Amino acid sequence: MSATTIILFILGLVLLLGGADVLIRGASAIAVRLGISPLLIGLTIVSLGTSAPEIAVSVTSAFQGQADMALGNVVGSNIFNILAILGASALVAPLVVQRQLIRLDVPIMILAALAAYVMALDGTISTLDGSLLLAGLAGYTFLLIRIARRSTDAPPEMPESGPPWMGKLGVQLGMIVAGLGLLVLGSRWLVDGAVAFARLLGVSDLVIGLTIVAVGTSLPELATSILAVAKGQRDIAVGNAIGSNTLNLLIVLGATAVVSPSGVPVAAEALSFDLPVMVAVCVACLPSFITGSVISRWEGAFFVGYYIAYTIFLVLSSQAHSGLDLFSRMMLWFVIPLTIAVFAFSLIQELRGKGPKTPASPKS
Repeated sequence: MSATTIILFILGLVLLLGGADVLIRGASAIAVRLGISPLLIGLTIVSLGTSAPEIAVSVTSAFQGQADMALGNVVGSNIFNILAILGASALVAPLVVQRQLIRLDVPIMILAALAAYVMALDGTISTLDGSLLLAGLAGYTFLLIRIARRSTDAPPEMPESGPPWMGKLGVQLGMIVAGLGLLVLGSRWLVDGAVAFARLLGVSDLVIGLTIVAVGTSLPELATSILAVAKGQRDIAVGNAIGSNTLNLLIVLGATAVVSPSGVPVAAEALSFDLPVMVAVCVACLPSFITGSVISRWEGAFFVGYYIAYTIFLVLSSQAHSGLDLFSRMMLWFVIPLTIAVFAFSLIQELRGKGPKTPASPKS
């Protein structure tokens, strides 16, 4: 492995962190200026910006005749967004979930995931299917705009800091654009380095595509969400993860199916395993949101643990490892039932009114 690859890997990580910091500062300032809640900023501007790598990779693949890569990118990124990003963010600090997410945004994300799965049942997500997904994006955007206009809740106040020129609208917009640019460039360099490391270890191309590429295009979301939580902007963190998942399904998959002459082919393995896992992960986050409207640290640990387990399964499966059967049985008969029991108990307690009261959104 060349020294250049190692240097680009390190620089990519630095650019990711720097870009996330600049993006959060600019987006938070815009939210205050326009009187829009940080949640809506996270669901729209931030999530669209941090989904730029997925859009670029998927649409470019479609133009190059490799539209099947788009589905793996979207599915892998969505699983990572929920399990790894929300999980890691909750480990930094418990995430307060606003009612809009429970009532509107998470159900829409689940419906989009189910729609993509149904469209894939015939083995192809066609141009017509892609057009329907893009129409769903237009409807979702319209709903968010109406909510923003009707909302009377004032966003959290931002402390006045920094030089006066940072308060100008042009500077704040420039910070958003610069932050997105750094995120995209940093994620590309980081992915290139990670792929080189993986090949050095002898990991198969299939596992690289399902994990490293999908994770790499989601690194902007990860960096942005964790930095947002650290800065007290938890609404941006949660909105970013949920909004990115919805946009991945509606705009990334939709646009790829539209620009690809033959649509997006769906492999049998994706239809039987990866797509159902994505739908299950989207549905599984809803009980966590309902139970006290907080994603606690222990729930975050569950999410991260499941992503690690998912990755281990992919590696063992790709290598036809002898330990795959034992690992699958442990997950199926012990870990998954235990998790369902724990979340079901928490949900029942909440519905009976014995769970924690819904806390107010934290001040930034």
